[in-house]
Amino acid sequence: MDGEIDPAELSALLDERDDSGDDVAGADGNAEESESLRIVDIRDQRAFDRGHLPDSECIPFPELTSRIAELEGSDRIVTVCPHGVASQQAAQLIGSYEGTQEARVESLRGGIEAWEQEIGELTASDEPAEDAADEGPESPF
Repeated sequence: MDGEIDPAELSALLDERDDSGDDVAGADGNAEESESLRIVDIRDQRAFDRGHLPDSECIPFPELTSRIAELEGSDRIVTVCPHGVASQQAAQLIGSYEGTQEARVESLRGGIEAWEQEIGELTASDEPAEDAADEGPESPF
């Protein structure tokens, strides 16, 4: 793990990436550049769907060891959790994986709570996850 990143610094990285147009693919159409920064939210899918950082992906902490290969080849990985504690453990785990040892792996300092206080911008998922628990039957009234 390479330490922690402040919400303002991460927001600036996201703005920089958006301004350069690398959020979908590189200038040559190569998707590799889009993976230079990966934001990994380690909360469960339901919490992620309610609100998450822009351009982040959900890999719940319990699934991290089985899905860590998805992060291979990334240049920079930022882990995110509610308060910035569990994401430090996730960053250490990711940094110890052979396929990500060359990546810069950081935890978001203060987590989503700090992001909301400093940046205030969370994105809700358009569609709830397919495996999300059912809210119950519709009311007959």
